[in-house]
Amino acid sequence: MTKILNPKYKAPNRDSLSNHLIPNWYRVEKGNLISELKHVSKAAITADGWTSFSQDHYLTVTLHYVRNGQAQEQVLKTKAVYRAQTGTAVAEEIDDILEDYGVREKVVAATVDNAANMDVAVKKLQVVKFPCFAHTLNLGAQKLYNCTAISNWVARIRCDCLDEEVPHELPKHMLLLDVKTRWNSLYLMMERFCEQFPAIQAAAIDPRLRKPMEKDRLAKIGNEDLRKAEEFVLLMRKHYTSTLAVSSDKGPTCGEILPILQKLQQHYTVQEDDSSFTRSIKESIWNDLSKRYQEAYIQRFLEEATIVDPRFKSKVDKDEVWDRIRGKAAMAANTEAAADEPPPVKQKKTALEELFEEEDNELQSFQQRQPLLSLAQRVDPEIQLYRSLPPIPCKDNATLWWWSKRETLPLLSGLAESFLCVQASSTPSERVFSTAGDTISPERSRILPEKADILIFLQKNC
Repeated sequence: MTKILNPKYKAPNRDSLSNHLIPNWYRVEKGNLISELKHVSKAAITADGWTSFSQDHYLTVTLHYVRNGQAQEQVLKTKAVYRAQTGTAVAEEIDDILEDYGVREKVVAATVDNAANMDVAVKKLQVVKFPCFAHTLNLGAQKLYNCTAISNWVARIRCDCLDEEVPHELPKHMLLLDVKTRWNSLYLMMERFCEQFPAIQAAAIDPRLRKPMEKDRLAKIGNEDLRKAEEFVLLMRKHYTSTLAVSSDKGPTCGEILPILQKLQQHYTVQEDDSSFTRSIKESIWNDLSKRYQEAYIQRFLEEATIVDPRFKSKVDKDEVWDRIRGKAAMAANTEAAADEPPPVKQKKTALEELFEEEDNELQSFQQRQPLLSLAQRVDPEIQLYRSLPPIPCKDNATLWWWSKRETLPLLSGLAESFLCVQASSTPSERVFSTAGDTISPERSRILPEKADILIFLQKNC
């Protein structure tokens, strides 16, 4: 068809695509990204490691920032690493990537998983370290396996889920198994068990499908197990929804963490009418979650991030937090003004300016005699106005809301960008691994790491 449309057109060969066209495209896009990042004042990163099919270890770093009221996400690099991933080594690799893009001094926080080497690496980078909230929720849910009564009951349900489903007037769904390290897998297994319970009971009495020993085991699964499973699903649904909220692809920010924790604390508070089964679930999970994010610097950052998020600003109402916001807004505005102040340039006066030079000089001297409001005095009215505004619905975009208020709340809107860019979870870097898995597939396991990085960068950013 191409030859018919244009007989003179010659399609590029494999060597031209691999060694010339795609690398040139990458250099152009990378240059454009570096130019764009020069206009960014604050940013945050996520980072995680991944092992490819060919057993090469990669480190992925994603950058997050706010630009013209839009939250932006860019994959900076998927770098192959060939040395032990100690905290010092990871810090050096991340530092090199950030320096390459000219954003090292602009990064305010890093969201990573709970691995010890990542903890050391972020401390060496001297930025605020946020444990991935999705991982934190999963670790809390995993505590259920440490409760003997729950783990034994789950094991019995799991044995039934190993069997194939039977024909029944139910949705055609396969039974699911839980995997301890996979988020929400226990909840999804119990939800599917409740849905397919009639089919499981039918299997216990169908001689065509089960051996006698298996039938006896299936017959032991009764209404009490169904009641527990339904109770479990009802109780854990909020936990499951919380995990989905903070791991979505719409850029959940760290300002969502405290409101979600407050809602989970209320949900997991033991009530007098709770059964022993429900009580054990609540205590197991909340005893773990209540110990998270207790460091003083993380608490302060989360409180400030929650306040500047117009969706959740009413969740934290402490005068000391507003005082910190007041000081940070003034400091940020002062720093930005000093950085943006252009050098004075002498310009030739127009004929009209020369004619009214005396009047202009008198006006200028009068203005200089007027007392100037300090930045702190300018921040106070903005904070009062912001506190008087009602919160916005969760469906609204917080970054767009601040962009619409940039004229009436200029100091606070600039400060809000430094919080709204910080991610609640490290799932952005983990989603890159799905693309990397398609790029470095079994059929392309010999691809060079440098070319894999180029392909992943182009696919995610362009």
